[in-house]
Amino acid sequence: MKKIELNTKTKPGKKKGGRFWWSLIRSKSGFLGFLIVIVVILVALFAPFVAPYDPYEMNLKNRLQQPTLSISEKGEIPHIMGTDSIGRDLFSRIVYGSRISLILGITASVLGGTVGILLGTLAAFYRGKLDSIISWMINVQLAFPFTLLAIFILAVFGSGLEKLVLVLAWGSWVSYARVIRGQVLTVKEKEYVDAGKVIGVGNFGLMWKYILPNAISPVIVVATFTVASVILSEASLSFLGLGVSPEIPAWGGMLGDGRNYLQDSWWIATFPGLAILFTVLGLNLFGDWLRDYFDPRLRYE
Repeated sequence: MKKIELNTKTKPGKKKGGRFWWSLIRSKSGFLGFLIVIVVILVALFAPFVAPYDPYEMNLKNRLQQPTLSISEKGEIPHIMGTDSIGRDLFSRIVYGSRISLILGITASVLGGTVGILLGTLAAFYRGKLDSIISWMINVQLAFPFTLLAIFILAVFGSGLEKLVLVLAWGSWVSYARVIRGQVLTVKEKEYVDAGKVIGVGNFGLMWKYILPNAISPVIVVATFTVASVILSEASLSFLGLGVSPEIPAWGGMLGDGRNYLQDSWWIATFPGLAILFTVLGLNLFGDWLRDYFDPRLRYE
């Protein structure tokens, strides 16, 4: 008797990788967002080589120095984005701040995504009381503004990088859970899932081998938007003084420090704000293209 192998994943095209890149290049906004994201990642990875100064080095003689491209009489590297209120090079701090934003965004997104995917999958697969409980948890969290809850938690338990990651992850799992729950509800009714049950595959095997591989694509899109949302949330909390420690170069913290010098030293708040703007814009543009790319109703030839 000929052995029949059950394919649990959708068959990709022979040139799926090429189709992906060709579709990205054809999309002006998606490609622009992709380039911005790549630039931010490269700057974060090679921050020691990009930053001309130590981001923690203070020099009160150079405090509130305007942005300049000219080399000083002493031959010092120019402060192309100026200096802050205690003489630290703003460009170097923004470069190192990209590390903080990406670490927080990616870490919180991974933690929140792991919890959300697990709970959403279990809720959709088993339904019943478990689905009701998890759905109730999602609705309760969505009923409260996340920023207010984050401010309350950090004000009570104190701020810090680890606590900030946990708070941001706690605020992001809902998006993953809602998306994966809807996908699993659809995929679990497919014929290959029924075939898996017939040949004796257990519940864990059905979820891991048959359902999740075919339901995970929209989660990639959610992850892109979640990273952007986490970066904005971190900037908001750091602006309020509830984020990372003040001495650590974080874009939100630098933006908060510059609000007292807007009239005379506009650059202290302007450049960190632009860094946040372009990073979030790039992630949103790239995520918007990914959403269209994974949409089964659209075809990219």
